[in-house]
Amino acid sequence: MSSLVPSTPSELSGSSTLHGVLSVIGLGWYVVLWFIGLLGCRTGRRRYRLRPRSPLAISPDAPGVSILRPLKGLDTNLYENLESTFTQEYPNFEILLSVADEHDQALTVVRDLMSQYPQVNANIIIGEEIIGVNPKVNNLIRSYRQASHDILWVIDSNVSVAPGTLARSVDILTQSLPSRSLSKKKRVALVHHVPFATEHEGYLGARVEAAFLNTNHAKMYLAINTVALESCVVGKSNLYRRSDLERVNGSLKPRKKGGSTEGEHGLAAFGSFLAEDNMIASALWHELDLRHDLSCDVSHNAIGKMSLTDYVWRRVRWIRVRKHMVLAATILEPFTENIIASSIAGASLRYLFGVSLWVFLPIHHLAWLWVDLDVYESLAGHPLPPQERWRFIGAWCIREVLTLPIFLLAICGNEVTWRGKRYQVLQAGQVKSTAASGNQGRGLWRWQGKTDTVQQ
Repeated sequence: MSSLVPSTPSELSGSSTLHGVLSVIGLGWYVVLWFIGLLGCRTGRRRYRLRPRSPLAISPDAPGVSILRPLKGLDTNLYENLESTFTQEYPNFEILLSVADEHDQALTVVRDLMSQYPQVNANIIIGEEIIGVNPKVNNLIRSYRQASHDILWVIDSNVSVAPGTLARSVDILTQSLPSRSLSKKKRVALVHHVPFATEHEGYLGARVEAAFLNTNHAKMYLAINTVALESCVVGKSNLYRRSDLERVNGSLKPRKKGGSTEGEHGLAAFGSFLAEDNMIASALWHELDLRHDLSCDVSHNAIGKMSLTDYVWRRVRWIRVRKHMVLAATILEPFTENIIASSIAGASLRYLFGVSLWVFLPIHHLAWLWVDLDVYESLAGHPLPPQERWRFIGAWCIREVLTLPIFLLAICGNEVTWRGKRYQVLQAGQVKSTAASGNQGRGLWRWQGKTDTVQQ
């Protein structure tokens, strides 16, 4: 019969040392997370609470800009979203509105706007070109080629912006304003805008999505872009130069000086990526050694009928894409979240200093929520309305509780569904269709062309 052998003093000492080391590491990580969170909060206060008018708004020498808006169906607030580009305070721009199908419902809205704003140079482009699995790139490619200007502003159909956004963004892209980035010696290749969600239909998933985008996501997004150690871009609203994009191919390998771009290049090179916007930004950063910058504007993202299930699978989709693009950062992601971070810090403080979890956790969660709400206020330009406060906090709590289950669900699979189609995510964020028909089932795509149609 085996007997229980008591632990020796050396074993107890070794276990105590290990616990102590892990507690110190956990507490150090907690301090780092608060530094990041407060940096995002500070950036929000400094950058977004004052939005001056750009001198380019009335300058006769303002560089031309082509605004590219890919459309499909009737997105939430589509009229207001598109109208926000027609009413930009900028003297030299054109708008190219593209649809894949001549019967697309969005065309009725577009034609109404063109009739209301006849002074705006706006064109409709009908017909996509299949260059990959990404329908947005397939939709955009004709507009991209036909754009009259080198500076392109690609903005999603569910996004609206303030009238001065274009002028302020071109200011930064052309370096008319002092750089806000730490990489001051590098030219700005891309200007992007922090997404700020708005929901008006009362769907729970939409509220949770808004709570995520307007607090934790915005806070981390601002902090990462302030430090500017790596490309971090969401593609709701981006400005860049076509001449720069034509010099990259998505390989993320530094381009040799004077060397030619190998293989497919320009927008067409990103048709096999689901997150083409993020890859374009990364390519400009790594291949051309250029940088990005944020303007003091937000892209107002109108969220429609999103159920809680829709929210969950949306988050799953982008985690699965990210894990094939930045695996280390994706694995680390749960440890940056409120509940896990506070649990680690609470255990560390209890072991090192005997701090009660019942004292620490309420203080932590209230402080975390306060910072998130401060970020919201900075981006919105006003505090959270009192009548919305408790509903927003409820959605915020649901988001926090769902974070880990969503991550575990996402990390265990490689398939995603986007716009009703299923894809398998491959290395570096490329995707292939899982439809078992023809060449698409094997991840091969044929070049197809349609008659180019342009309507004035």
